[in-house]
Amino acid sequence: MPGCQASLSPSVPLFGAYFPSWLICLAGGIIGAVVLRVLFIRIGLDEVLPLRLLVYACLAAAIGLLLALTLYGR
Repeated sequence: MPGCQASLSPSVPLFGAYFPSWLICLAGGIIGAVVLRVLFIRIGLDEVLPLRLLVYACLAAAIGLLLALTLYGR
Protein backbone atom coordinates (compact mmCIF):
# COMPACT_ATOMS: atom_id res chain seq x y z
CA MET A 1 0.00 0.00 0.00
CA PRO A 2 2.05 2.97 -1.19
CA GLY A 3 -0.53 5.50 0.00
CA CYS A 4 0.02 4.55 3.64
CA GLN A 5 3.74 5.25 3.74
CA ALA A 6 4.87 7.85 6.25
CA SER A 7 6.48 10.02 3.57
CA LEU A 8 3.22 10.32 1.62
CA SER A 9 0.76 10.71 4.45
CA PRO A 10 0.12 14.33 5.45
CA SER A 11 0.18 13.85 9.21
CA VAL A 12 1.93 15.76 11.97
CA PRO A 13 3.01 14.17 15.26
CA LEU A 14 1.70 16.23 18.20
CA PHE A 15 1.47 15.16 21.84
CA GLY A 16 2.29 11.55 21.02
CA ALA A 17 -0.40 11.15 18.35
CA TYR A 18 -0.52 11.75 14.62
CA PHE A 19 -2.91 14.50 13.51
CA PRO A 20 -3.90 14.96 9.89
CA SER A 21 -2.54 18.10 8.28
CA TRP A 22 -6.00 19.33 7.30
CA LEU A 23 -6.96 19.45 10.99
CA ILE A 24 -4.02 21.73 11.76
CA CYS A 25 -4.89 23.95 8.78
CA LEU A 26 -8.53 24.07 9.88
CA ALA A 27 -7.53 25.26 13.36
CA GLY A 28 -5.21 27.85 11.82
CA GLY A 29 -8.01 29.09 9.57
CA ILE A 30 -10.43 29.45 12.46
CA ILE A 31 -7.87 31.29 14.56
CA GLY A 32 -7.06 33.55 11.62
CA ALA A 33 -10.74 34.36 11.04
CA VAL A 34 -11.19 35.22 14.73
CA VAL A 35 -8.18 37.54 14.59
CA LEU A 36 -9.57 39.20 11.45
CA ARG A 37 -12.96 39.61 13.13
CA VAL A 38 -11.38 41.41 16.07
CA LEU A 39 -9.48 43.62 13.61
CA PHE A 40 -12.66 44.32 11.62
CA ILE A 41 -14.53 45.28 14.80
CA ARG A 42 -11.76 47.68 15.83
CA ILE A 43 -11.69 49.46 12.48
CA GLY A 44 -15.50 49.53 12.19
CA LEU A 45 -15.81 47.27 9.15
CA ASP A 46 -17.82 44.57 10.93
CA GLU A 47 -21.02 46.65 11.07
CA VAL A 48 -21.19 47.13 7.29
CA LEU A 49 -20.51 43.51 6.31
CA PRO A 50 -23.49 41.75 4.73
CA LEU A 51 -23.91 38.09 5.71
CA ARG A 52 -21.23 38.14 8.40
CA LEU A 53 -21.34 34.41 9.06
CA LEU A 54 -20.70 33.63 5.40
CA VAL A 55 -17.89 36.19 5.19
CA TYR A 56 -16.08 34.81 8.24
CA ALA A 57 -16.61 31.19 7.16
CA CYS A 58 -15.10 32.01 3.75
CA LEU A 59 -12.19 33.82 5.42
CA ALA A 60 -11.51 30.79 7.62
CA ALA A 61 -11.63 28.49 4.59
CA ALA A 62 -9.33 30.74 2.57
CA ILE A 63 -6.79 30.99 5.39
CA GLY A 64 -6.91 27.23 5.96
CA LEU A 65 -6.42 26.50 2.27
CA LEU A 66 -3.54 28.97 2.05
CA LEU A 67 -1.91 27.31 5.04
CA ALA A 68 -2.30 23.89 3.42
CA LEU A 69 -0.85 25.17 0.18
CA THR A 70 2.13 26.91 1.74
CA LEU A 71 2.97 24.41 4.46
CA TYR A 72 2.24 21.09 2.75
CA GLY A 73 2.08 21.92 -0.96
CA ARG A 74 -1.34 20.35 -1.40
